[in-house]
Amino acid sequence: MYYAGVDLGTSSVKLVLMEETGEIKNIVTKEYPLSFPKPGWSEQSPEDWYSQFVAGMKELLADVDHSQVEGISFGGQMHGLVILDKEDKVLRPAILWNDGRTQEECDYLNNTIGREKISAYTANMALTGFTAPKLLWVKKHEPEIFEKIEKIMLPKDYLAYRLSGVHCTDVSDASGMLLFDVKNKCWSDEMIEIVGIKKEQLAKIFESYEVVGTLTKEAAAELDLPETVKVIAGAGDNAAGAVGTGTLEHGMCSVSLGTSGTVFIATDEFAVDDENAMHSFAHANGKYHFLGCMLSAASANKWWMDDIIGTKDYPKEQEGINKLGENPVFFLPYLMGERTPHNNPNARGTFVGMTMDTTRADMTEAVLEGVTFALRDALEIARSFGVKIERVRLNGGGAKSPLWCKIVANIMNVKVDKINSAEGPGFGAAILAAVGCGKFASVEEAAAKLIKVVDTTEQDPELVAKYEKKYQVFRQIYPALKPVYEEIVK
Repeated sequence: MYYAGVDLGTSSVKLVLMEETGEIKNIVTKEYPLSFPKPGWSEQSPEDWYSQFVAGMKELLADVDHSQVEGISFGGQMHGLVILDKEDKVLRPAILWNDGRTQEECDYLNNTIGREKISAYTANMALTGFTAPKLLWVKKHEPEIFEKIEKIMLPKDYLAYRLSGVHCTDVSDASGMLLFDVKNKCWSDEMIEIVGIKKEQLAKIFESYEVVGTLTKEAAAELDLPETVKVIAGAGDNAAGAVGTGTLEHGMCSVSLGTSGTVFIATDEFAVDDENAMHSFAHANGKYHFLGCMLSAASANKWWMDDIIGTKDYPKEQEGINKLGENPVFFLPYLMGERTPHNNPNARGTFVGMTMDTTRADMTEAVLEGVTFALRDALEIARSFGVKIERVRLNGGGAKSPLWCKIVANIMNVKVDKINSAEGPGFGAAILAAVGCGKFASVEEAAAKLIKVVDTTEQDPELVAKYEKKYQVFRQIYPALKPVYEEIVK
């Protein structure tokens, strides 16, 4: 049998077809446009997601027996606001996770309502990327649209709805809406009242591995698949990626070097960081996790390579980097503002320490190091409340670089494991589909059978010491520049 995993990303949808043995049969990627109507805004058309998903599925399944496809599940960009009218038509373009227009709404929630109250209701504080502030923004700036809202959805859940006809979401993705009581895994009545919506406008909640329905007659015909194909709820991209790396047991940690960067720590029990510097979310295996998120990770390196120095040959640019820990140049990777730990949409990308001797390689190295230093900021928060992390599982596009793996190992002082699949959320979604279809008794059983560590990068004590000194300098740069950032964006 085959299981399809759909990773609905910010720039493209990646579809992974997995055999029941865990082998990847096929991978297809389809891109779609991203719109920036105003500075700091970020939107997409849900119809573009669906049309590219359909095109991708047809390509994915071109050479296989369609009757052998048993289930479809999802990983997807989190927090995006998708709103439908009473006829299930999309009311406006989706407002995405990296949209920064809602600072006023976040200030209202955190300061007027109170961060402590918001955290008590949802286990998190308000951030510009989250869904609830977006609803408040629509309510204020587009009241005629707000009045027409019949259903409030997340990006991947729009695809699940188009396939199954069920307005659904899963606990991990719902955790990032600021409308969800994470501890009790239900919608928060208090937040519903604060935002001014009705509970019936929100989707039905499922665990990530649960079946929400089967293909509608229309969807089955469009995809040329049997109506018996199961649609499984899936997970937010970080939780799905954690499934895809086997980051499930208590205390396990994965680090993602994707468009955004994350530090993901699995935990058996619900807990909240008192300062809300890290997110407390439900996990895709029925348990919980901590999440630290930076907005520009591998995308910062892509910006530097593609847009600034104008090359696609990333390995060649890294060949001249051979004296790690000695680079005097620092880079703050806050190209889209920052979440963990600064929660500052006004933060900006910054190079510091350049001289007439600074080389192109120095600046390339600084970008890789800067992203890793920023991810260590999140790791240190977890360590500060007693989480012992000695190894991480690395995933995302940046994990393909042996140099970056070495930098991560030594800046974070951890062993870096790479596993037998680099497909992250798409692979995790396919695993969730297999679990939902009954192929495995649990997410943990599936991961144990399908995911293996194939390579480990160990830290060098001498290099760890060099990077420790650099990290302590890095930590001083943002506080020094914070007042300048506030002036820049005025």
